[in-house]
Amino acid sequence: MGLDHTVTRLAAGLALALCLASPAHATDDLLGPAAERSGDEALVWSAKLTCGTTEQGVTRYGMWEGKLYSRAPGEKDRHLFNVIGINTRQCERHTHPTRGAGFRSVSREIMVYLDPVTGQIIDTWKNPWTGETVEVIHVANDPVNMRQPTYARQADGSPLKVTLRQYDEVIVSSREVPLFYENPLAGAYQEYIGGTYHAMEIFNTYYRTADFTDTRRVRIGESRISWQRLSGWLPWMRMRDRPGVMIFNATGYSTFDRARIPPKLMQVLQTRYPEYLEAPPLGDSRENETTWTITKKWIDAKRAAGQSGKTNVQEKK
Repeated sequence: MGLDHTVTRLAAGLALALCLASPAHATDDLLGPAAERSGDEALVWSAKLTCGTTEQGVTRYGMWEGKLYSRAPGEKDRHLFNVIGINTRQCERHTHPTRGAGFRSVSREIMVYLDPVTGQIIDTWKNPWTGETVEVIHVANDPVNMRQPTYARQADGSPLKVTLRQYDEVIVSSREVPLFYENPLAGAYQEYIGGTYHAMEIFNTYYRTADFTDTRRVRIGESRISWQRLSGWLPWMRMRDRPGVMIFNATGYSTFDRARIPPKLMQVLQTRYPEYLEAPPLGDSRENETTWTITKKWIDAKRAAGQSGKTNVQEKK
């Protein structure tokens, strides 16, 4: 996608800022130096981390595969499902009168649950704790957008700062994302009785150092992903208030090359979610979706139709 004159001038300014950058310097990290940038330089690095490029309107695919375990008091951990997923994104340019240049990503993503023995997608699942057979609600969140752009200067006027771990030819971005928010499936009194959604997602992403330190590179190469998540039960499992947690562990990679989408994942996309091969349009202003909001809509639709979340087989018993 072509850029307008404003964006072209912005890209040139960012390139000049990188040319003037000083080398990464050592910090108190135990295993080696850290790579740090601030201001316009940090914005370029941040765009490469999020978008894979400083360009506008270039689609990047982030894919992962892994396993999902349960952990409940008094029993062994159970390998409930395998998972595969993809996030499809692109980024847009922004400018702010006081905060400078910026960007925002727009994306949509799926993650489907697979039988851990056969590797096939499952659409119904017999809950081993309750004995109920329930419908599986696969992750299909559209959109998953940055709510606000990232700018070269933060809201308080301080420069944006990016610090990455550097191990010779590899740079690592490591983030922990604690989640604690009002559960859309609960009532309006969660601050009194609990029921808030509590989880943590952990992202470790590995890049080539040269993709960041070489100022001539607008796009980075493929990056490698490690993702873990600790959360409560999935809502469609109908676990009520049973104690326990879910543990996700997955790895994968991000690429600009659609041909690098694995055949099995491509089949899922083409047969079930063809629109997820494309990112949302630039400027997308819709509210983000989560497993909770999607499940709430599904439950409301079932109730409106006089159905439950159980399968017909279970309802006939």
